[in-house]
Amino acid sequence: MEKLTQQEEEVMQIVWQARQGFVKDFLDAMPEPKPPYTTLASTIKNLEKKGYVQSEKLANSYRYSPLIKAEEYKRRFMKGFVQDYFKSSYKELIAFFAKEEKISADELKEIISMIEKGDHK
Repeated sequence: MEKLTQQEEEVMQIVWQARQGFVKDFLDAMPEPKPPYTTLASTIKNLEKKGYVQSEKLANSYRYSPLIKAEEYKRRFMKGFVQDYFKSSYKELIAFFAKEEKISADELKEIISMIEKGDHK
């Protein structure tokens, strides 16, 4: 599965939230500043070519829906991210955030507790 650009990821977030819709629906759901309609339509077509969305022709418009769930994309993206930047070590990933003070000791304890209780599934 091909990695998405930042713009494509932003559009996919809207598609996942909407579950299905037309380009205009997605445009209405986007935050300001909104891209031009044609730019959004082109991005959605690229997502379709990459296998992330499917289209259904209704009259003279296309309704789009996701082909991949957000959780599946996150799983694949994070696996590649950790592999590329942290030598496939989630421990190194967490240590990085701890060193950068992006995660607190209390949050780490909460994560450990979730793991021990099986709440992470």
